[in-house]
Amino acid sequence: MLAIDPEAAGGPEVLAPVERPVPVAGPGEYLVKVAAAGVNRPDVMQRKGMYPPPPGAPSILGLEIAGTVVAAGEGADASMIGSKVCALVAGGGYAEYCAAPAGQCLPVPPAISMVEAAAIPETLFTVWSNLFERAYAIEGDTVLVHGGTSGIGTMAILLGKLFELVVIVTCGSDDKCARALEIGAAHAINYKTQDFVEEVKRITGGKGVQAVLDMVGGDYVPRNLQCLAPEGRHVTIAVQGGPKATVSLVDIMLRRLTMTGSTLRARELAFKALVADELKREVWPHAAEGRLKPIIDATFPLAEAAKAHERMDGGDHVGKIVLTVEG
Repeated sequence: MLAIDPEAAGGPEVLAPVERPVPVAGPGEYLVKVAAAGVNRPDVMQRKGMYPPPPGAPSILGLEIAGTVVAAGEGADASMIGSKVCALVAGGGYAEYCAAPAGQCLPVPPAISMVEAAAIPETLFTVWSNLFERAYAIEGDTVLVHGGTSGIGTMAILLGKLFELVVIVTCGSDDKCARALEIGAAHAINYKTQDFVEEVKRITGGKGVQAVLDMVGGDYVPRNLQCLAPEGRHVTIAVQGGPKATVSLVDIMLRRLTMTGSTLRARELAFKALVADELKREVWPHAAEGRLKPIIDATFPLAEAAKAHERMDGGDHVGKIVLTVEG
């Protein structure tokens, strides 16, 4: 099969298509003939040699796919063969075939295309498990999300609309702020021209937000804490601005703040299956009825994965970039 499996770390140019053996569906897995695969920031980090796949995961890039089940491993439901699914995977998505844990597969309803389905799992699992489970965001909460036009940011906006959150985002340009508002953010702050701490205070009348979903880390963390209301929750899911931060423990104690964080890729299959079950109950009915559709920035053929990564590296994208594998 055709796959993107670079032999060395580097720039987008290392993402040349190669031939690899078709994987075999192991116990509890489906073999999926891939129609489309989402492109995510962790793929870029892996390409650069900064985010190796967890033990046992394929070296082929790609954390989310949509396609058709063509085989079922031992213990997987063989009646699913022929069904369209999208799936969160630990690797292997940039290929014509991918083995996916059955517990991490969601059915693709007629209301969404295969490209849209491929753009959902990684951001949906991440936002749901962190903003709604770890940060306990509930109807009526105001939340601050950095990277408002990223895949994660746009998914947070979309889920915020569905579950009646007030979503404040930060973006790097006025154009991106305008786009975030079009997608459904309640407020958008240009972090290059505005102090987001002061803007959050203004927007909330000095009360602060109930939760922050942070992808930056570094010196953003103490500023994020200033944005939180008493009892507020801060969740870190990436550290693009650096892995270390200095915060006031006294402030955390006095305002009873919670700081937490997580990574998804290396979590055990059982945890991800539990998240998938919750998504099927709470979120997937919205997808089935066409109320949840990811924002698609651009699509590229699998063989042009390098161009897809160039697009992501450029930072001008809004929403998800997707590789198409068939059709």
